[in-house]
Amino acid sequence: MHLPTLSRRERGLLSVFLLLLLVAIFAPALTGAEAGASVFADDRAWHQLPNAMDVLSNLPFLAIGLWGLRWLHQLDRSNDPAASVAQEPHANALDCAWIFFAGLVACAAGSTFYHLQPDVLRLAADRAGMAIAFAGLIGLAACEKVSPRAGWVAAWATLASGLLAVAAWHESGNVTPWAVVQFGGMALVLTLALAKPMPHAIGLKLGWVIFFYAIAKLFELGDHAVYEATHHLISGHTLKHFTAALAGLPVLMALQSVGTRTLRHNPGAAVSTA
Repeated sequence: MHLPTLSRRERGLLSVFLLLLLVAIFAPALTGAEAGASVFADDRAWHQLPNAMDVLSNLPFLAIGLWGLRWLHQLDRSNDPAASVAQEPHANALDCAWIFFAGLVACAAGSTFYHLQPDVLRLAADRAGMAIAFAGLIGLAACEKVSPRAGWVAAWATLASGLLAVAAWHESGNVTPWAVVQFGGMALVLTLALAKPMPHAIGLKLGWVIFFYAIAKLFELGDHAVYEATHHLISGHTLKHFTAALAGLPVLMALQSVGTRTLRHNPGAAVSTA
């Protein structure tokens, strides 16, 4: 992809990525509490399972991730080469969706691994899973609002930068690059949510993704407060897991809509996928 051939939106997206890169490199280092293991409000065990609620609340990530992967597999099998191009979403968008839902499964695995015995090494595994999901989401958002080729590049750029940010934090204790990936990435998704969709968009409601993510962050910040307010029934961090997993539902619903259109134009595929 040569710079002179970039569209206005593609140039804008490239500028944002370069700005975030500069911030990640040159912004002041953030260390301190992030350098050690976090302390959560609810540390109750259930039978032999430590931190049971924070561990089990990762199941929605797994369920929605597997559900999404199943739908993508069904879409792949139901693809009709003879169908009009206007009826089909771009392959790059579906590839980014594969990354996103695989990331949700990775989030479930990494977060479960971390909450069983919270420490610095396990937190790195937790964040690595999140980086995969972020990559798929940002790629999808770019496919929807910029271009399919930009979405594919954005997904891999986010994945690489996310994993590098996790590695940098683990080695130096500097959480700034990870904060740029997480919050800068979601700010980018919020900005793209306001733009007009491109042709072949799958109809992803990015506003709902942002909504669930924002509520999840509020629950995370209010971990102890929620635990006390509910008389130790449930903690904010547990609710954070449930709510963050719901951010996968708008993507799943968009894919189901695509699947319905595909099967309508290719009825024979319904038999082959049954």
